[in-house]
Amino acid sequence: MHKMKSIAQLSSLIQSGQLDPLALAEETIAGIEAYSDKAVFTTLTRDRALAEARAASARIRNGRSLGALDGIPIAWKDLFAMEGLPTTAGSKVLANDPPAAADAAVVALLKAAGMVSVGRVNMSEFAFSGLGINPHYGTPANPISTDGHRLPGGSSSGSGVAVAAGLVPVSIGTDTGGSVRIPAAFNGIVGYKATRGRYSMQGVYPLSKSLDSLGPLCRTVKDAVLIDAAMRGATTPTLAARSVRDLALLIPETVMFDGAEPEVVAGFEAALERLQAAGAKIRRSPVPVFGEIFELMARHGALVTAEAYALHQTRLAGAEADGMDPRVVARARLGANISMPDYIATLDARERLIARMADILRPGELIASPTLPHVAPKVAPLIADDDAFFAMNGKTLRNTLIGNFLDWCGVSLPCGHGAHGMPVGFLLSGPANADELLLGHALAAEEIVRG
Repeated sequence: MHKMKSIAQLSSLIQSGQLDPLALAEETIAGIEAYSDKAVFTTLTRDRALAEARAASARIRNGRSLGALDGIPIAWKDLFAMEGLPTTAGSKVLANDPPAAADAAVVALLKAAGMVSVGRVNMSEFAFSGLGINPHYGTPANPISTDGHRLPGGSSSGSGVAVAAGLVPVSIGTDTGGSVRIPAAFNGIVGYKATRGRYSMQGVYPLSKSLDSLGPLCRTVKDAVLIDAAMRGATTPTLAARSVRDLALLIPETVMFDGAEPEVVAGFEAALERLQAAGAKIRRSPVPVFGEIFELMARHGALVTAEAYALHQTRLAGAEADGMDPRVVARARLGANISMPDYIATLDARERLIARMADILRPGELIASPTLPHVAPKVAPLIADDDAFFAMNGKTLRNTLIGNFLDWCGVSLPCGHGAHGMPVGFLLSGPANADELLLGHALAAEEIVRG
């Protein structure tokens, strides 16, 4: 009944007394249990959800609502600590770890806002892939596909599918190279990657501390704004929508469109035309900085690979590696080839490139690009062929990882459909800590971009 409603729609029903949070929680759990794809959720937290929903129900009945998020169901990527559960990060090797003594900081903040945690969702093992394939817990199927099993996107695969399939209105993911924005684009929903450090990372299983960031996958930008406020401990958002007439966009002519599917480019350009007709200012320019990022990675290795290797070094050298996804092991072990001088050179170059990008962007200007150069591909050929998998992983992460490297924030918005009827994503990005500007403009632009 409430399957495809946004947080804002559900909140309106709850706050007006038309929808009881306990009934919504029961309906949500029943919907998850009845859903045919068992690879979406790794854990259902039924007892917790029902207890939190009962508390919300009592508060609202007694006129003590905690605000817009009170009683709203939420799912968490499988790397956020939840009290009483081991944090498995999409891996079997952590399944016997001791249970978390407390919720991760952001889990606790959203609980304090009244949200109802219904479970944890699947992901690429240790968040180390943009595709969402997981040999341990299965690969969630993209619910938009009408012609077989297509990629969910990763690493926040279960988050993207859970929202797109209407199982929950929001799921919180992490984004190290695109892991919120990629599944959002592949599944035709909204994904907001906040500036790194905007939220507490306490209790979040890391991949690469220089790049890791968090954000919601949800149905609308308004929903992302509500979640963003609560994840910073604010009781209500203070952010206002901006005017499209004040929107200034830089369209990079470097990297972002290389090898892009014609239907993706057409969908992106059509959205741009609509924005321009509504008064947005569009500037196209080469951005050599983007090319230099990939030259730097070729020369010194990827920052994510170096830091993932440092994190998992003991595991990769021992018996536990046998229980991991061989592709995750192979990719992480490449970090052994990255020397300390290489790593330092990358960090130094990163600072210089961020400073150069700041000179390229005009005051108040945002960057717009296709989120991905292609729509969600079929899963089977990528499972069968290592070379095809690694090539597709690199291509899928290419546009989004630029934002992580340059410390941007970003919102992926749906902008129509491409080949095989699959969704196309429109990525709005801003420099570090321009989140209020970005979200304000995304609120104003969303309906126009969707078309």
